[in-house]
Amino acid sequence: MSQFAEHRRNQSTKGEIMADSNGAVDTAQLLDSLPTGLFIGGQWRDASTNETFDVENPATGEVLVTLQSANSDDAVAALDAAVEVQKDWARTPARERSEILRRAYDLVTERTEEFATLMTLEMGKPLAEARGEVKYGAEYLRWFAEETVRQYGRSQEVPEGGIRMVTRRKPVGPCLLITPWNFPLAMATRKIAPAIAAGCTMVLKPAELTPLTTYYFVQTMVEAGLPAGVLNVVCGTDPAAISEPLIADPRLRKVSFTGSTAVGKILMKQAADSVLRTSMELGGNAPFIVFEDADIEQAITGAMAAKMRNIGEACTAANRFLVHESIADEFTEKLVAAMEALTVGNGLDEGVNVGPLIEEKARKNVAALVEDAKQNGAEVLTGGGAAEGDGYFFQPTVLRGASTDSRIFKEEIFGPVASVYEFSDEDEVIELANSTEYGLASYVYSEDPDRMWRLADGLEFGIVGFNAGVVSNAAVPFGGVKHSGLGREGGAEGIDEYTEVQYIGVRDPYANQ
Repeated sequence: MSQFAEHRRNQSTKGEIMADSNGAVDTAQLLDSLPTGLFIGGQWRDASTNETFDVENPATGEVLVTLQSANSDDAVAALDAAVEVQKDWARTPARERSEILRRAYDLVTERTEEFATLMTLEMGKPLAEARGEVKYGAEYLRWFAEETVRQYGRSQEVPEGGIRMVTRRKPVGPCLLITPWNFPLAMATRKIAPAIAAGCTMVLKPAELTPLTTYYFVQTMVEAGLPAGVLNVVCGTDPAAISEPLIADPRLRKVSFTGSTAVGKILMKQAADSVLRTSMELGGNAPFIVFEDADIEQAITGAMAAKMRNIGEACTAANRFLVHESIADEFTEKLVAAMEALTVGNGLDEGVNVGPLIEEKARKNVAALVEDAKQNGAEVLTGGGAAEGDGYFFQPTVLRGASTDSRIFKEEIFGPVASVYEFSDEDEVIELANSTEYGLASYVYSEDPDRMWRLADGLEFGIVGFNAGVVSNAAVPFGGVKHSGLGREGGAEGIDEYTEVQYIGVRDPYANQ
């Protein structure tokens, strides 16, 4: 560990986080250990203004931490720090970058309870699910630690002779990484890990609703030995004040964004002026298709995973349940029973598997979608409204019979609501599934292997889960088509997003002989 990393460990973590007699994390100490400023050039520092913002617990409404809010000056200072070390970082041997990522993987894994507790506190997901995200997010660190040393080029003679071609991959340069609130750790590692692997420096802007997990992760990266200036973090209440000056700065070479399609389109328009490399992981409206030959029990298990993962607040969440008319009654009955068996509550409480939505605005939007569906023919089979108690809870809900003209068929739900529709044949369901501007995830349940290939050919989605309700993994290329974005994260393709191909033409010494 470098001298700087050791210093940051002593200064920023304030000692080991203590647990109680049952092994639970001391949340007060954990929150107290977090910095409240900005991380620029290897140091936590104050923001340029006196503006602050509160991070709340959506299960209780209580303020967890008050953080300093960054402005445009802070954003440019962060880019300054990234630019200053870009050349040295790009020259750092791949093995060194790989070992930093591997140490980070080990540290994150060791601190599973701390990371999981922070995510539950600031985002609301149940603690058991938060532990799952720690495992999932950490895998990006391990995967790209392994991929760092495997950036292959190629060499060959051009067909006409006379020139020998060599290609190599070079880091694209300083990057702006913008992460969403719904997966506070995994979305950070999915962007940061390949950038480190490729040799890029970064300015990271986490979502202001859930920045605490990111701050703790930054501390962990420092302890893993990441050099000063490689990763810089600025967060504030005005995202445009951070992103706009950086995207307009000619020194920035890439922007990677995960979030809404509307914001992604704005960023792409801004990036066009500087011809920036862009990766956009945007909205989704996933169909969950169940054919008449499906194993219904298996389909229900997959449906609950695809719908209720992260309380339904995921771009890959199943929104439209398209079920063959011959089994629609049976499937719907079992889906209702499964939803009614869930326990809603504070994610820190034992036995809870549905936490709160992120904020009141989100709950109101889900409620509005349900009301619109009811006005468009939907029957509420269970749930249908806000849950009792403090916090932003919404009942697990199943609807049936909504018109395809309803908002809930066309828009991303981002909540614990499943809407069931019927179809009669394969061509019809493919048309229904594709009747959306989005094209991220889709799910198909059938016992016919030939149908898998026909559906994969017909579906306009970047991801197809076949008899599987959760298909995300660090080793696979994650991304969509149409208005769901461009580029891929994870897999062998993930590191390519942070590199440029350089071709070197070398005169063949035998060309004139």
